[in-house]
Amino acid sequence: MEKFINLSRELLSFIEKSTDSFHAVKTVSDMLLEKGYRYLPETKQWSISTGKYFTKRNNSSLIAFEIPENDFDSFGIIAAHCDSPCFKVKELHSLKVEGNYTKLNTEPYGGMIMSSWMDRPLGISGRLLVKTDSGVKTILCDTEKDYCIIPNMAIHMQRDINDGHKFNPQVDMLPLIGDENADLITFLSEKYGVNKEDVLSHDLFLYPMEKGRIVGEKGEFIVSPRLDDLQCAFSAVKALTESEYSGKIKIAAILDNEEVGSRRKQAADSSFMENVIDRICECLNINKNKKCAMIAKSFMVSADNAHAVHPNFPAVTDQSNRNYINKGIVIKFNANQSYTTDGVSSAVFKSICDKNEVPYQTFHNRSDMRGGGTLGNISNSHISLNTVDIGIPQFSMHSAMETAGIKDTYYMYKAMKGFYEAKVNFDEEV
Repeated sequence: MEKFINLSRELLSFIEKSTDSFHAVKTVSDMLLEKGYRYLPETKQWSISTGKYFTKRNNSSLIAFEIPENDFDSFGIIAAHCDSPCFKVKELHSLKVEGNYTKLNTEPYGGMIMSSWMDRPLGISGRLLVKTDSGVKTILCDTEKDYCIIPNMAIHMQRDINDGHKFNPQVDMLPLIGDENADLITFLSEKYGVNKEDVLSHDLFLYPMEKGRIVGEKGEFIVSPRLDDLQCAFSAVKALTESEYSGKIKIAAILDNEEVGSRRKQAADSSFMENVIDRICECLNINKNKKCAMIAKSFMVSADNAHAVHPNFPAVTDQSNRNYINKGIVIKFNANQSYTTDGVSSAVFKSICDKNEVPYQTFHNRSDMRGGGTLGNISNSHISLNTVDIGIPQFSMHSAMETAGIKDTYYMYKAMKGFYEAKVNFDEEV
């Protein structure tokens, strides 16, 4: 049990630092630099050979990779995302209420369970874009305090609240920050030593201030914000940095904007992954013919958390393809291609799990319920290769606080490490 607890505590520390996608990429960057990875700015020409590297785009997405000395003929890729549903602060954000209060004008980012954000202390983090004598600089920022709250309406004034309520994000969900003199940009400017007038723009997000914790009679569960998908992102980076050489170029992609469709310049439906692979190949004198052969032999693991059977609502899950917390990694299937998993990729990944003694489960949606998409099928429109969609089972996906199992982060890390170390090769059609 100790190995599960220790890794869960490490995960919770990672999540606490990763309050938004910018801070998540900063946290991952620090982990990689500590392990000897070299940063390659996208804006510079690369000169690389054997070694460990990473690059960033928009400071909210990151791709890390390791090039072995010789005998590599494919890529081993794990992709996860670092954004989570939350509320984003609008550009002109300050709303005064009857000369007594100040609230923020915000909008939903992704699809969250809105009610879970109410009546809990919230912080705000992200980046400021600040004018300087030489141009514009980015300042990573965080209120680092219980800065605001979204107060519920008293039941006395809304007697039917427990009969079902449709939350209006422009009415019900605007956070209160203080009295009539409160101002977010003034607060952050003073905190980070810049003139408010020099703040040209911002990307700021609300996040729950509560820290993750281990709960349950025997400590069976972890409860934390942003388990989807920082649990997989953390596992991927840890597996990359701790795995041994296996005859392939190992890649970990931690991508932004999955929760809003992955269509931005730094997301899965962009040129980011393709550009990185092209630059690796050019630096290593790999021509297009050989690159295509390498990709055809390659494998991707698309990792994003999955739905566990809910103890109060078991009927919403498929009758036979059901998964449970602390029972292993979930392999996700969907006939309509929301997921990329097919018989080949499932068999390959199951073999890796078996070799590394990692339990696994399968997931299909009920046939009368629509499922969500993942990074795998979107990324495959740019770089097409054998891909499996997997996840960690959890409750309350897209809630302000989510629940997963104490054992499953370890299982995910162990399977990902096993994947990086496995000889997965497609010399012919399987």
